[in-house]
Amino acid sequence: MTLPPPKKRYTVQEYYALEDVAEYKSDYYKGEIFDMSGGTMRHSLICCNVTGELRNRLESSPCMVLEANMRVKNKFTGLRCYPDASVYCEPLEYDEEDPQRTTATNPTVVFEVLSPSTEAYDRGFKSENYRMIASLKAHVLVSQDKPHAEILVRQPGQPWLFSEASGLDSTLAIPCLGIDLPLARIYARVDFSDDAS
Repeated sequence: MTLPPPKKRYTVQEYYALEDVAEYKSDYYKGEIFDMSGGTMRHSLICCNVTGELRNRLESSPCMVLEANMRVKNKFTGLRCYPDASVYCEPLEYDEEDPQRTTATNPTVVFEVLSPSTEAYDRGFKSENYRMIASLKAHVLVSQDKPHAEILVRQPGQPWLFSEASGLDSTLAIPCLGIDLPLARIYARVDFSDDAS
């Protein structure tokens, strides 16, 4: 029996240096780098719609909306990853190990648009890591296969509260931001008759 070759391990500094010149984004966890490249037109459109709606609805608030180029770090586990959108309602706190200051540690809300290839990761390990971030007040999961969104809201001293919205005529409430997101706006121009998700 032949053992598989050991996986190459990277330091955080090596990861950041590689990401600075990489064509595609990668997540980092305990020395391993995970390629997160790719994406479909539908995924991209929904991400843009989410970011645009958040920006419009939060324009007069102190909160700042960032798209998928800003990394998030979980200080407890060391996971570094790219949410599809994030909202920061406090001044950004940066990962001290990131010389380019492209990794923040204090999001208020993170959004993931679910892809068939990453849905288990987004719902499982990544969601668990997000919920360990002390500043995080909500985590939103957006389907790309149908008009459906889910939100987990932090309840101090209690389990996270789950709620969902389905259908183009419904809205997703995000209480910590004081806004509602109409699913019709999140899914504007999205063609669900197309099999390409």
